[in-house]
Amino acid sequence: MTDTILDLGPQAAVVARLAEGVTDEQLADPTPCPEYAVRHVLGHLFHLAAAFRDAGRKELGATTDTNPQSALPDIGPGWREELPQVLGELAEAWRDPAAWTGMTRAGGLDLPGEIAGLVATDELVIHGWDLARATGQSYAPDPAALQVCRDFLAAADDPGRGEIFGPVVPVGADAALLDRAVGLSGREPGWTPRP
Repeated sequence: MTDTILDLGPQAAVVARLAEGVTDEQLADPTPCPEYAVRHVLGHLFHLAAAFRDAGRKELGATTDTNPQSALPDIGPGWREELPQVLGELAEAWRDPAAWTGMTRAGGLDLPGEIAGLVATDELVIHGWDLARATGQSYAPDPAALQVCRDFLAAADDPGRGEIFGPVVPVGADAALLDRAVGLSGREPGWTPRP
């Protein structure tokens, strides 16, 4: 049994509220992810929520086998209803302690349940920040999820980071925990959509 069991519900709810605050006019706006507009971050959030929901349930298939970098994610016409629903299902799946044990799959990679849960947490926290920054919304991630995210990113801070994270953006040792996590994810904490 793993020691890392985190309720993803509070962070999933934060992301759902941010998505609700996105206007149609903002869908084409830039984000801290250079290749993604707001609509693509929303699409990525939808697809990752479905993938990690199924990874937590150990229901492996199309959602868990797809490499997220294989295509530019986008939203469908029902995204305003579908995204909050799938975020809720993700949170529910990871409330089961069995989600955090054994092996599962996400993004086409087999990995331990605990690691999959940590990756899901990181995705929700960091892409929540992306969405908030791109749309001018305030962002207060779930404190427990933020700490888990920062610790996960700090553990991944080595030369073998691979393609998942960009190069670390240094921030001051006295920077806020969110800024430290954002910097570890390869993003500039002071990013704004326009100069």
